[in-house]
Amino acid sequence: MSGQGEMTVWEKSMSFVSTYVFSRDHKIIGLQFLFSTLLWFLVGGLLALGIRWQLAWPWSNMPVIGPMLFSAEGGQISPEFYTTLFTMHATVMIFFVIIPILAGAFGNYLIPLMIGADDMAFPTLNMLSYWLMWPAFLLIGASFFTAPYGAGGGWTSYPPLSAMVEAAPGSMSAQTLWLLGITFVGFSSMMGSVNYMTTIIQMRAPGMTMFRLPMTIWGMFITAILQAFALPVLTAAGVMQLTDRMFGTGFFIPENLVVNNSVAASGGGQPLLWQHLFWFYSHPAVYIMILPAMGMVSDMIACFARKPLFGYKPMVYSISGIAGLGFIVWGHHMFVSGMNPVLGMTFMVSTMMIALPSAVKTFNWLGTIWGSQIRFTTPMLFSLSFVAMFIIGGLSGIFMAATPVDIFIHDTYFIVAHFHYVLFAGTAMAVFGAIYFWFPKMFGRMMNETLGKIHFFLTFIFLNGTFYTMHILGAVGFPRRLADPYDYPTFAHLQPLNEFMTVCAILMVASQVFFAFNFIYSIFFGPAVGRNPWRCNGLEWTAPSPPGHGNFDFQPIVYRGPYEYGSPEADEDYYPQTEAPPKEAPVVAPAH
Repeated sequence: MSGQGEMTVWEKSMSFVSTYVFSRDHKIIGLQFLFSTLLWFLVGGLLALGIRWQLAWPWSNMPVIGPMLFSAEGGQISPEFYTTLFTMHATVMIFFVIIPILAGAFGNYLIPLMIGADDMAFPTLNMLSYWLMWPAFLLIGASFFTAPYGAGGGWTSYPPLSAMVEAAPGSMSAQTLWLLGITFVGFSSMMGSVNYMTTIIQMRAPGMTMFRLPMTIWGMFITAILQAFALPVLTAAGVMQLTDRMFGTGFFIPENLVVNNSVAASGGGQPLLWQHLFWFYSHPAVYIMILPAMGMVSDMIACFARKPLFGYKPMVYSISGIAGLGFIVWGHHMFVSGMNPVLGMTFMVSTMMIALPSAVKTFNWLGTIWGSQIRFTTPMLFSLSFVAMFIIGGLSGIFMAATPVDIFIHDTYFIVAHFHYVLFAGTAMAVFGAIYFWFPKMFGRMMNETLGKIHFFLTFIFLNGTFYTMHILGAVGFPRRLADPYDYPTFAHLQPLNEFMTVCAILMVASQVFFAFNFIYSIFFGPAVGRNPWRCNGLEWTAPSPPGHGNFDFQPIVYRGPYEYGSPEADEDYYPQTEAPPKEAPVVAPAH
């Protein structure tokens, strides 16, 4: 094992390509995922601005970004291309940003460090899990520019729409490229999930029992289980839709599909079958996109509250409960599909039950904060905002769980508001906090706190201006995926809200300049730090910053859990997991 500033014979023998490109070191792979997802985060944000511009000022030329991305005619968005915009925005943000930055970037980097292992259980499989993302990047990126309009089936790819969107003669259909890309994402994620489960179960340091694992690892572990059991269903469904498109099979194409008064296709399949298969994965995927964030926020809150995490075991059980219930609630996405009311009631009740373990986690975070001496660092600010925003997103989710309410608000902007409060105001804010928190461990340098706080406050203000207003539009029935708000004259008086949201969205994207500058500058010029700048208990903070090959320059042995803050046995207000307990003084018999 190598320490800080040292290089082993093994490392010296590695070429640049094997060290930094086709690396099998979990830390390099984690950073590859991190840099890739941050670049796609920029692309997804620009696509979102295209959507918002169209909704605020329909059919007007979008300056600067429009001519670069949307068309050669001054930046005006065509009706068909608008469908491609919201398809690609959701695809990029879900499959190329949120899932891979949580499981791919932080999962890869942190799991071995936080459990005391020297690497992942299967390093080569780990390398392949990253490089299988590149065919997905290229295929879905190419679909955006495939004639005539790009993939336009929405990120849900519902048939028969997705089965009938065809390309120009002589070119491969954009929707087919999109489906191929999603298939590669599925294989990449399955490789990662097998690796994570095996590593956490088999490679923990001596003394690291399951109930001494930090919540970040519990979040990653439950997420890996969700991926392993749910993802094969989506991957199989994607292959089935591909065969429908490429070979004329009839899994999802109905018999005698009529388009423009003529029979366009005949397959004898069931379009609703796709929805069942898709949501059987994609509802657990909602928790794949937030459970790791919950774990990371738990670690950050405990560290900066300087208190033990309140209710550690209930939090573990609540994460497990959320994951288990997540497998039996997929039908709540289909309340308006004509399902049997008894079945709808079953999905409704099981969905509402998810509020119980979610509330356990929320009250445990509040219990940790209560009476603590909070350090309002940048990671803590993002963590506290995650808790607040998750509450708002969770409460709006209860509305949608009720079938009578969902029938009205389904496919309105109320759904868009809920989804973004959970995934951007929630998960993305947790990701920002985690980057600031673990940046010193990754690069051995500290990000600037002043720039970090400016980034936080601007993002927090403008995200609420963007997404909270969507609840108002959705409550009056304003439909999502709508290109021209003036198609609905009854909503014309609400158009100033669309304009306000767009201005806030532009300012929110612009605020990320502070983060980008801080991140890039700090990699090279940030102040150097030691192993444990935050004075945390976790095992990763005992390794050098950044860790060398093998992670640790000593054999870690774990004596306690990760949240022993304020322990009377320690001289300081934190008690690292590797610090041996003090030896008891020998008992001396009294003299007679």
